[in-house]
Amino acid sequence: MKKAFSLMELMVVIIILGLLTTLVLPNLIGKSEQAKQKLVCIQMKTISESIKMFKMDFGNFPTMDEGLGALLTNPDSTKYKKYPNGGYLDGKTTPKDSWNNEFIYIPSGGDFELVSLGADGREGGTDENEDIYFSKCQE
Repeated sequence: MKKAFSLMELMVVIIILGLLTTLVLPNLIGKSEQAKQKLVCIQMKTISESIKMFKMDFGNFPTMDEGLGALLTNPDSTKYKKYPNGGYLDGKTTPKDSWNNEFIYIPSGGDFELVSLGADGREGGTDENEDIYFSKCQE
């Protein structure tokens, strides 16, 4: 009695694996980038809540010069006298997006915008390189 696989059995297994690969791989490709983009929207939501808490305490959003760093440490102890000891965000550095780029904070009058430049870290782009705006995450 032989204890080895025949050539025919091996060919059948290889064909089955090939078929499974062609059916499964297209569904998995791109899911990682979509997950990163969704995570960026969740991160932006957390940052926006901190910005809103800052505004509730001081009556205005951090300025462009103060940026998101104003959520970590008091940017001006004379201007923000009741700044909380731990700041408004956990951590010692400003948060970064899924591609390790810093978020862009843009205050504009009575509102603000948060932007992630996507996978390429440059303005513009499509697909995974597309810029992500907090205002569009809310839609």
